[in-house]
Amino acid sequence: MRSTTITRTRTAASARNRTTSTRKRATTIAAVLASVALVATACGNKAQPPGEGGDYPKGPVSVTAPAEPGSGWDTTARALVEALQKEDIVSTPLPVQNKPGGTGCSWLTSMMRQEKGKDDQIAITSLASQTMKARDLCEYGPEDATLIATLYVEDFMVVTPKDGDFKDLDALVKALKDDPQKVTVAAAGDDTLPFALFAKEAGVDPADINFVNYDGGGEQTTAMLNGDAKVAIAGMSEFRSVIEAGDIEPLVTFAQEPLAAPFDKVPTAKDSGYDVTLGNWRGVYGPAEMPQEAVDFWAKSLEDVSKSDAWKETLKNNQWATEFHTGEDAQAYVDDAAKTVAEGVKETDLGNSK
Repeated sequence: MRSTTITRTRTAASARNRTTSTRKRATTIAAVLASVALVATACGNKAQPPGEGGDYPKGPVSVTAPAEPGSGWDTTARALVEALQKEDIVSTPLPVQNKPGGTGCSWLTSMMRQEKGKDDQIAITSLASQTMKARDLCEYGPEDATLIATLYVEDFMVVTPKDGDFKDLDALVKALKDDPQKVTVAAAGDDTLPFALFAKEAGVDPADINFVNYDGGGEQTTAMLNGDAKVAIAGMSEFRSVIEAGDIEPLVTFAQEPLAAPFDKVPTAKDSGYDVTLGNWRGVYGPAEMPQEAVDFWAKSLEDVSKSDAWKETLKNNQWATEFHTGEDAQAYVDDAAKTVAEGVKETDLGNSK
């Protein structure tokens, strides 16, 4: 199992101390967390199997990706719905809707206010929303809503157009040191943090980085191909198809260890001398004060799909590392990630940068 812990020279020792007592196995990509205890509700009660003890859901349930098509949230939402329906876990209609705005903040705010108490909405969330809250760019984080489950962790990757200015990581670092304002970095809310940490390790003031905000990988790719951005950073799966098409090339990943083929030749920041690793968790949440029957239903449904062949194939294809938790375990995982993000934002002074 993987954590979102930032592991650099200054912080690795304390991170290891926090996890030593619960470490059971190492993964190939990131740090180890406590072993999973599948608890189905926020108060630790066991979830009811779908269809037992009630007639929920009575109608369609919207699954929201709070970003444009092509984003990690969008990819997750559509892959999750496909697996739920392919495995006959949920029979009710699950329309996927895109609600971009504020790197997830607009829809999260709606789920906290306008959708409060409803049972016909679930949405995808991630480290992005925690970064937005830590930077005082959003009032809420996923830990404030009805957290239902964490699903997986994905590694960040920096990419550039195939015929762009940078042929390798050294060229990027040199350009950042020469004039960081000339290196336009396409980044969503969560993407800024690992790049800022990397810049600081490279001897560049994160406040000088020319970040341009986009809601997801689709918009970031378009910006690069149009010449509006020199590089972009997001989860690897957001760029996978464009990399495979040959339009963009990876420069570095913030994975703990090299990625699996066909991305095994992509250098890691850590192996390149920049001791930064950070994973992006993604999960599912519901509106504030979501009825317990609905929370139980989705906790059990997501637990079932996490064990399915369809979902396991999705994880493998996208190089997502499973990180499934519900109930108190999910809340503890997300709270710990929020602390890590707050520490990173403070260290890089992202809260005072644009």
